[in-house]
Amino acid sequence: MPTLREVKKRIRSVISTKRITNAMEMVAAAKLRRAQQRVEQSRPYSKKMDEILSQLAAGSTGEIVHPYFEEREVKKRTLVIFTSDRGLCGSFNSNVVRKAQEWIAAHRDGELELVTVGKKGNDYFKKRSWPVVNYYGDWGGSLDYDKARNIVRFLTDRFVAGDTDEISLLFTRFLSMVKYRISLEKYLPVARPEIKTDESEMFKGSKDYIFEPDAEKIYAALMPGYATTKMVTALVESFASEHGSRMIAMNAATKNAGEMVQSLTLDYNKARQAQITTELTEVVSGANALKG
Repeated sequence: MPTLREVKKRIRSVISTKRITNAMEMVAAAKLRRAQQRVEQSRPYSKKMDEILSQLAAGSTGEIVHPYFEEREVKKRTLVIFTSDRGLCGSFNSNVVRKAQEWIAAHRDGELELVTVGKKGNDYFKKRSWPVVNYYGDWGGSLDYDKARNIVRFLTDRFVAGDTDEISLLFTRFLSMVKYRISLEKYLPVARPEIKTDESEMFKGSKDYIFEPDAEKIYAALMPGYATTKMVTALVESFASEHGSRMIAMNAATKNAGEMVQSLTLDYNKARQAQITTELTEVVSGANALKG
C-alpha cells in the first residue's frame, strides 16, 4: 500500500498534468477557430472553381485538351496521406492510417507509391515496405502556401511526365467541431466536366458567357490554380480536423485528471484518518496502561 507521502506526490503530479492538458485544450480551441474560418473561406472558392470548369466545358467548341485531364491505363497509383506533425489528438492519425492501409490492400496488385503530409504518417509508413517518394512536414498545424504549391508542383510534374497514372488524396474532412470524416478523393486526372451538345441545355441556370480567348486556352491558364485550390482545401480541412480532435482529446484528459485527483484525495484522506485513529488508539492504550 502506498504511503501518504507517495499519494500526496502523485496528487501533485496529476494536478500538474491537468494544468498542461487544460492549457493544450485552450490552445487547440484557439487554433481551431482560425482553422475553421479558413475552411469556411476555402469551400466556396473550391465550389466556384468547379462551376467555372463546368461553364467552360459548356462553352467549349470541342473536346478539352489538357494534360491534367489525360486518362490512361492505370499502372501506377500515388496516394497522398494527410496526418498531423504532433500527437495527442485522439484517433485522428490512426483513422487516416487505417484507411490508407485499406486502400493499399485493395490496390496491392498494382504498383503503388506514397506521399506523406505530416510527420506521424511519415513515421509510420517509412518503416513499412511501401515506398514513400516524398514527405512534407513541419506545418505547425497551419497552412503554408509555399509548401502547398511545392506539393502541387511535385504531384502534377509526376503525373504529366507519366511517372504515375493516378493520384488520390486521403485526408480528414471537417464537418463540425466534434464531427469529422475520412475522405478519399481523386486528384489527378481531373474528372472531365460534362460537355452538353443541346444548345437549350448548354447554359441552363447560368449566364451566357463569351470567352476571350477561347475556352481551351482559358483551361490551360486555369488548371494550375484549380490543382492548387484542391490541395489547399484538403490541407485546411485536415488542419481543422486535427485541432478539433486535439481539443476533444485534451478536454477528456483534463476531466479524467480531475476525477483522478478527487479519487486520490479521497484515498489520502481515508489513509490519513486511519493513521490518526491508530495514533490516538496507541496514545489511549498507553495512558490506560500507565494508570493500570
